[in-house]
Amino acid sequence: MDGSLAPPKPVGLETNNRDSVATSAASSYKAPVSGSASASNTSLPASPVGEKGEQRKKRSLVWAAVGLAALAVIVVAVVVPVYFKVIKKDNTTTTSSASAGPTTTAPATPSPTAGTNQPPSVITTGGDGSTITKDDGTTFTYANKFGGFWVYDPANPFNNSARAQSWSPALNEPFNYGVDQIRGVNLGGWLVLEPFISPALYEPYQPDAVDEWTLSEAIAANTTSGGLQKVLEEHYATFITEEDFAQIAAAGLNWVRLPIAFWAVEKLPEEPFLERVSWKYFLKAIQWCRKYGLRMQVDLHTIPGSQNAFDHSGKRGDINFLRGSMGVANAQRALNVMRSITEFISRDEYKDIVQMFGVMNEPMSQRIGMDSLTAFYLEMHDMMRNITGPGKGPWISLHDGFDLGAVTDSGFMPGADRLAISSHLYFSFATPLNSAPLERQTQLPCTQWASRFNSSLDRGTFMSAGESSLGFNDCAYFLNGASSGYRYDGTLPTYTGPRIGSCEPWLDSSDWTTAVKDDLKQLALSSMDAMQNYFFWTWRIGASLRTGQVNSPLWSYKLGLERGYMPTDPRTAAGSCRNSNPRTGTFTPHTQNSITAAYRAAHPFPPRTIVEATGGLATYTETGAPVIMPAPEFSGVSVSTKQSGTWAHDWAPAAGCTYPDPWNAVGANVPACATGTRKRFVKEPAY
Repeated sequence: MDGSLAPPKPVGLETNNRDSVATSAASSYKAPVSGSASASNTSLPASPVGEKGEQRKKRSLVWAAVGLAALAVIVVAVVVPVYFKVIKKDNTTTTSSASAGPTTTAPATPSPTAGTNQPPSVITTGGDGSTITKDDGTTFTYANKFGGFWVYDPANPFNNSARAQSWSPALNEPFNYGVDQIRGVNLGGWLVLEPFISPALYEPYQPDAVDEWTLSEAIAANTTSGGLQKVLEEHYATFITEEDFAQIAAAGLNWVRLPIAFWAVEKLPEEPFLERVSWKYFLKAIQWCRKYGLRMQVDLHTIPGSQNAFDHSGKRGDINFLRGSMGVANAQRALNVMRSITEFISRDEYKDIVQMFGVMNEPMSQRIGMDSLTAFYLEMHDMMRNITGPGKGPWISLHDGFDLGAVTDSGFMPGADRLAISSHLYFSFATPLNSAPLERQTQLPCTQWASRFNSSLDRGTFMSAGESSLGFNDCAYFLNGASSGYRYDGTLPTYTGPRIGSCEPWLDSSDWTTAVKDDLKQLALSSMDAMQNYFFWTWRIGASLRTGQVNSPLWSYKLGLERGYMPTDPRTAAGSCRNSNPRTGTFTPHTQNSITAAYRAAHPFPPRTIVEATGGLATYTETGAPVIMPAPEFSGVSVSTKQSGTWAHDWAPAAGCTYPDPWNAVGANVPACATGTRKRFVKEPAY
């Protein structure tokens, strides 16, 4: 392996600019799971490098009968390109459905309009072996041995009859939560950039670019880069493509979890992010999910002010969401974004695709306060259910805030309408790291994770693993932050524990032995069986410019399939935990709002107390124009653009008032003009 991959000289870490696993479990890049095996076992893991063994023979797969299987025609899909209406900001005022308040329709970057020279007869569906023609004219062969079939009809672009596999419900069929399993994968690093997923974007700007904020500044300042929009659009257009969605279905997976950023909707002028351009690719993702029969959980990965201070929140450093003088104002901005997304995905054209909304990724409840976080969740719940109506719209997925017990007991938001809990499970961030060899860790998911999922379902709370990987150590390039080292080999500057072994063999999968691949595959199967409903993190890891290789192989599902260390059929996970933690009872989700008045009174919003708001508490006013996000347009097909009327205006700064820096407001003084009034912002849903 190229020795140039040795960790570069680390960036100095300040106490308020935490580098993932720099100090403790609570300050990890991805939060650790409790109960990891002790590091007291000092036996060093065997190296994965050795002679390549024979690959296992592929399992014999039995084709299941499906309604359209009789269509045995090799087809060419003629896809009508999606294009977007460009609406200038100075001509966007319309009338709200609730009042005479203004609304803003967010513009999107246009794509080519649909052509008019359509062939008179178009075949609109196909199965294994059919040919797909992409928007750019290139083709690929659809290879799905699990009875899945794609559907795209230019005359009916909202046709939801595609099926990912024979055993997964088609999109126009109900998904029976608690019976049908979510077998999913994340599309991390695509529309929200992370150093370890897309290292080639960050490497030219080291050591300064540590998150999307600083990367955006660096690219914009580079006169030879072509500009931020050119660089990021090229990434958006190539990192994940239509073919990836087809491959995900072919891998036996039926869901994707798509992280998006708040600046896909809107941002402040002083924030360096690329505004709204990624929304175009979010729309493409929806259409590709529809075409290949995949359901989606959209996940709001970044929050104004940062909800966890991690690089994947947009800006590494400090938490200013529900914390500090701008804590409530940033929460109001977050509600604006959540409202726009909810209104869009709840439309009839998208509700069968985007069936779950992860409203906030990994909020750090230990620093925000669980009471404040619960108050916000309740406010958000009421806002969303006012938009969707009872029993309608997406499931609301809440991250556990790294305090699983607080959100899975019977006292957390009892009676909420279709609430799901997401827990992110990683051995790579455990404290201490497990020093046992890989072959002795393959059953740990069964013993450490399975029971929490069973008990949550038994209590009537749907729970999924929103993120998990094969990372049994932290050996992944840039995983602990750009230009940082590893705990496993002792090169992370803030790590003071023992060195366990060399990371070099785990950064390159090209020479892994058959035994190592089999152990990793067993770890994957145990994880899938223990978690039951899951999203692997992540589908694809980009190659490093320095080595030309993927140097975080334990985190790439796609590479694992290509190199034989991920299971080719996730159904084979059943029984991997040997029924060591059997689930009892049935799962019945709440579909009506029965949250009591007493519970609401105990969790008012704004919260009674905001930590670190010693200089006062800023709030915004109801004077902003709600943002209605644009939909794709298709030739000869009408698309709804309804607005909910949940409230007349978005939250916006008071006119003529200067607010503290929303990203650096801990202890900041707040002028009187920014204090507003403390009231409940959203009315209780009418059921």
